Amino acid sequence: MKRFKKILSIVVVVFLCFGIAVYFAIKSESNKSINSIQISNIDLSSVDDGSYLGECSSGPCYAKVKVNVKNQKIEKISILEHKNGMGSKAESIVDDVINKQSLEVDTVSGATISSKVILKSIENAIIEGEN
Repeated sequence: MKRFKKILSIVVVVFLCFGIAVYFAIKSESNKSINSIQISNIDLSSVDDGSYLGECSSGPCYAKVKVNVKNQKIEKISILEHKNGMGSKAESIVDDVINKQSLEVDTVSGATISSKVILKSIENAIIEGEN
């Protein structure tokens, strides 16, 4: 019986170590994804009126947006698709972009990758509208 408990303890420790290693590997990959997304501010003065599509993906996150511009202002941002894992709360960032008329907004805590993917999608849409 003592031998069984000893083997069971070793198996539990091995699985625990494996789980910790996987956790840190995923966390490291997420940090690389976050740092790889560079967002530039937008110049709406060179954007024609219209609706523009933009998309971006990084790691497990993907977003496709439609941005409506009128009189060099963002009037509306629609999230057409957002694969986000647990980052759905990042979708609120579009309100900040519209209010500030800028991509220089804070990311949503706990949904940083999704926030950056949505912001980059908006940037890509605006670039489509530049004349």
